[in-house]
Amino acid sequence: MTMKLTTEPTIAPTRVQNILRWSQRFLFVVGTIALGYVGFVLLDAELFQASAKRSLANQIERAKDLHEVQLQVQPEGQPKPAIKPGDVLGRLDVPRLGLSVAVLQGTSSRMLRLGTGHIPATPLPWEAGNSAIAGHRDTFFRGLKDIRKDDEIQFQTATGLSRYVVDWVKVVAPDDRSVLAPSTEAELTLVTCYPFYFVGPAPTRFVVRAHKE
Repeated sequence: MTMKLTTEPTIAPTRVQNILRWSQRFLFVVGTIALGYVGFVLLDAELFQASAKRSLANQIERAKDLHEVQLQVQPEGQPKPAIKPGDVLGRLDVPRLGLSVAVLQGTSSRMLRLGTGHIPATPLPWEAGNSAIAGHRDTFFRGLKDIRKDDEIQFQTATGLSRYVVDWVKVVAPDDRSVLAPSTEAELTLVTCYPFYFVGPAPTRFVVRAHKE
């Protein structure tokens, strides 16, 4: 009696099983790395925010204690140090929403990962005109989804607190620059992507406009 041996029926399933096994391992590793990166980014942002807010609080205290000395040492009209990209300008608060975030100079990807960013083409928050601040909808500006007319917005710097009242909220196209148009009044414009829970690059922008009290 002759017996014919073949391995073809068993080899094919084994190869498929190996491919599936290694694919699962690969996806697990990729998923673990991705989750680790997200966790690192969030932790880095939280630590930076805590540090920036502590630094601002210390500056406020020093400004109070040294106010008269600074007036004597720095003559009126002396130029102030230039604002550099990444400098912490102050803290933005919306009390009703419990929103509190440090504002940096600039809107690079790193700036917006660590906090919110002042749009350089607009006046600084303590200057006259329409000052604009941008932030990510899925992190620091997520709370803006619940903002409404007449809400108070505060901007704290080392030298003082400015209060704003919300005039309107609207959704605009991403290339609509009219919301950043200059103004003769002291105004604050907050910009983030919209919809807030959209998956992928958001198609529109959510804009909040407020006037200084």
